[in-house]
Amino acid sequence: MGFLQGLLGNASNVSIETVKKDWGSLLAKDESIGAAYKLIRDYIIFTDKRLIVIDVQGLTGTKIEVKSVPYAQIVAFSVITAGILDLNAELKIWVSSSPFAIEKKFNKDVNIYEVQGILADAIAAAKNT
Repeated sequence: MGFLQGLLGNASNVSIETVKKDWGSLLAKDESIGAAYKLIRDYIIFTDKRLIVIDVQGLTGTKIEVKSVPYAQIVAFSVITAGILDLNAELKIWVSSSPFAIEKKFNKDVNIYEVQGILADAIAAAKNT
């Protein structure tokens, strides 16, 4: 079911060790990963300093866009929970420098309330520093 959910465009949990191995070079010297989610080849990574969104593009996956969003730049986010017939939940994040939201879908195995809690805590911490 995990592979099928991936094909349908839904993110699922991924181990921090896997993310460090694959994407550790993106991290600052004293930056650490709190949580990460994978969508086929794409990732959304919550660190203690920022949100990293990795978009692997094209058939070969050689073109990669990395969005680095400081938590202080996030102005709003919304969560749409999975329903009875809808097997995925959605997270939308608005950044101050863009009129468009970053949108990610999560499968039913991911607790979307946990994801929004991680984001809310990170934003609050960034606003208080």
